[in-house]
Amino acid sequence: MGPHPAVAAVRNAVHAALSDLPAGCLVLVACSGGADSLALAAAAAFVGPRATLRIGGVSVDHGLQDGSAERAEAVAQQLRTLGLAPVEACRVTVGTAGGPEAAARAARYRALDAAADRLAATTVLLGHTADDQAETVLLGLARGSGARSLAGMAPVAGRYRRPFLDLPRRLVREACVAAGLDAWEDPHNRDPAFTRTRVRDAALPALESALGPGVAAALARTARLLRADADALDAVAESAAPDCVRDDGLDCVALMTLPEAIRGRVLRRAAVAAGCPAGALAAGHVAALDRLCSTAGLGPAHLPGGIRATRRCGTLVLWRPPEE
Repeated sequence: MGPHPAVAAVRNAVHAALSDLPAGCLVLVACSGGADSLALAAAAAFVGPRATLRIGGVSVDHGLQDGSAERAEAVAQQLRTLGLAPVEACRVTVGTAGGPEAAARAARYRALDAAADRLAATTVLLGHTADDQAETVLLGLARGSGARSLAGMAPVAGRYRRPFLDLPRRLVREACVAAGLDAWEDPHNRDPAFTRTRVRDAALPALESALGPGVAAALARTARLLRADADALDAVAESAAPDCVRDDGLDCVALMTLPEAIRGRVLRRAAVAAGCPAGALAAGHVAALDRLCSTAGLGPAHLPGGIRATRRCGTLVLWRPPEE
């Protein structure tokens, strides 16, 4: 007899995600101890040696709950029991920028990046499922975001890979149970104070009730389609950007000949290159740059990161004023 169908499905997903990696490289599994990331760790522990890859793990302690350090170490021990090595439990300090969810996420990725650098890992695996993707799309819709945000989480983003993005959460958790793993449910995942929790526990079930089953899968499919569109538009913008560049900024006339979708991407790229934090640069900021391009005589636009933009003799100039 072969493995349980759910176990086979998660193993196949991990195998596909790792199939292009060279033999001998180190892959880290980010594991919270929840069912999704434990199923990922178990699948990677099975697939890795057969693909001649080394599989390690990282458990991040956010320090937001009593006993969090002990919990992170217990998760690390679970990973060692599964055969992962090296394994680390990392403590982080969570700030306040962007709200509690964003701050915790930023601290977690800093810790994962640091661990990957320290251990010379080529890849970090994350356990996000198709349901997580659907939640991300709904959050983007609520913010009035563009195609790139609605495209959700990328299957591959730099060193990070998400093997389970096409798998429903139900199946991944079934695999965890079938593998006999002892998962831990973070109480924050059920706390309605967090926006994503409300989307998971209220918004998505309401949509399923009103529209019928399959909403989460449809939203995840929408993300895949929009990602392909966004990638194509980004490529066009990258090709168009050099024709708009001048010694001191961007040529407004050249910019205004571009379709709006391409122009917005060129402007966003320029703002990030000037020093704007990409995560803080919203659609409203890009719209302000667009207005400067199309209308002479407007005052400067204030962008995240202390960057300002103004129009001078038909050229859009972005700069950071000296500190007073």
